[in-house]
Formats: sequence, C-alpha cells, structure tokens
Amino acid sequence: MSARAPRILGIAGSPRRHGNSDRLLEECLQAARAAGAETDLLVVSAAGVTPCRGCNKCSVDGHCFVRDGMQDVYPRLDAADAIVVASPVYFATVPAVLKALYDRCQPYWARRYVLGQPIERRRPGALLLVGGGGDPYGHECAATTTRSVFAVLGLDYTAELAIRADSPTESGCQPEALRRARDIGEGLAREAAKRLGSV
Repeated sequence: MSARAPRILGIAGSPRRHGNSDRLLEECLQAARAAGAETDLLVVSAAGVTPCRGCNKCSVDGHCFVRDGMQDVYPRLDAADAIVVASPVYFATVPAVLKALYDRCQPYWARRYVLGQPIERRRPGALLLVGGGGDPYGHECAATTTRSVFAVLGLDYTAELAIRADSPTESGCQPEALRRARDIGEGLAREAAKRLGSV
C-alpha cells in the first residue's frame, strides 16, 4: 500500500484578492499539485478570523475559546504536511488580516511553552512576500513574524521568496518570480512526501 499524497496548505494573506501575492501562491500550489501533492487554499480575508483577545485561556488546555472562523482554520493547519504563506508587505510586516491569524496561533505556543506538549512532527514551510518600493525597512519583519509562528506550528522554514512589484495587480510579477514560486511549490511537495515516507 502506497503512502498518501502530501497535503499542502496555501495561506493567502492579502486583504485584497487577485494581486501579486495571490499570483505567486497560485503558481506555487499549481507546481505542488504537478509534483503529486494535494493542495488546500485558505483565504484569510474570507475566513472570519478575529484578533486574539489576550485572555490566556488557551494556557489552561491548549485550545482557543473564541468561536469564530478560526475554529475551522485550526484543523486545516493541523492536517497540512506543508504550509506556504503568501502576503504583501505592509509597513515592513504582514497585513492585519494575516497578523490576526498569526496571533490566534497562541494555543500552539501555550501547548509548547506552558503545557509542555512536544511537537509531534516537523513539516516544511515557505513564505512568499511581495513589497512595493519606498519602505526603508524592507520585508525582514514580515519574515521574522512568520518564522515565529512557524516555530510553534512545527514548521521548518525551508524557503523564502521576496520580490518587489510596483504594480498592485498580478501583472507586477515578473516571469522569474513566478518560476521561483513554482520551484518552491515543487520543493515543498517533494520534501513533504519525503517526510511522509512516500519517496
């Protein structure tokens, strides 16, 4: 009996659809599927995720008590064998809608550092970033914030693509950037499959 195909979760972190980061994510997931993976697309702006309340109730049992769209997101995060996040850069970091999702990963932090629960498996993770011009602080804060979330999710930061696109639409993505996004998708699929023992 052969191992199942790896599941790759793509997280679209922009508050606006069909822009450059969506295009990069689309190319990435398409390449992952061509490499044998199953893909799941999570559009954060449509997921109904509200900000973390900072109540620390997740430190009691490792679960968030807030009942909103994040209750549907948690199982998708858990089921993924690899995760790729795509986001524009807003003032050197990720947009508010994506940061809200990141902050709602606090239960994973509580499980690791308060309740002492081990990470059961390591998974590959990647980040696709699109920034405009003019910000003297670049994209490093967006990458650092994402790496912090990946750490509590048990994701190894295996790939990063950061591009500049002056046009806010998908036409701002150059062919080389799209190719690199495809390479990342293929790489995620192969690494996830390897960790599942299917290759």
